[in-house]
Amino acid sequence: MKKNILLLFIIVSISGFSQDADAILSRVVSKINTVKDYSVDANIKADIPLIKILPVKASIYFKQKDKFKVVSKGIAILPKQGFTDVNSFLMKKSSYMAVDGGVKTIDNVKTSLITVIPTGENSEFVLAKLWIDSKNDLILKSQITTRSSGTVTVDYSYGAEAEYGLPNQLIFDIDVKKFKLPKSVAADLNKTEKDKQKAKKDKDQKGTITIKLSNYKINKGISDEFFKGKN
Repeated sequence: MKKNILLLFIIVSISGFSQDADAILSRVVSKINTVKDYSVDANIKADIPLIKILPVKASIYFKQKDKFKVVSKGIAILPKQGFTDVNSFLMKKSSYMAVDGGVKTIDNVKTSLITVIPTGENSEFVLAKLWIDSKNDLILKSQITTRSSGTVTVDYSYGAEAEYGLPNQLIFDIDVKKFKLPKSVAADLNKTEKDKQKAKKDKDQKGTITIKLSNYKINKGISDEFFKGKN
């Protein structure tokens, strides 16, 4: 009898945590949904072991639900984890369950830590942790684990576009060994036999990608045709 009561208490507690998490995520998604499309200028700086990459300027375009395009003259290393993929995933409520992890403080801001667990066996996402400023309905930090690129941690900063849930800076911490780099960049890791040995060691290190965003144009209308062809 005591065991049954304890089990019932655990189930009710988890259900309560899930409801709280669902409510917070629902508000975040509602804010994201106010953005039908946008374009923005990006300055991308990648700090990755053994690779010399100059800062790159790019233009980024997005349209609901998942149209995304990057235009740049240089090599733009732009992780979609924590950028658009997370938003698209959160909109599919039936594809995950959310668990409230309590209150955590980030830079003196109290956030709700929410763990998002995919319910589908074939999901590209394995696990997502989101630190959400529930007062302003903004994601301040995320830790995304995917099958193809390992774990990526993202810190978000916001400016004038916070009302739309759009950041003005993202800082990605990536696992160089698992993260998918553009082919031309990955090839630079193995130019010589000597480099191979050093690359093997440095691939276990972390890399950082900083993206600064400015000059947003929100809900101005972008045609579907624009997104066809190569990015």
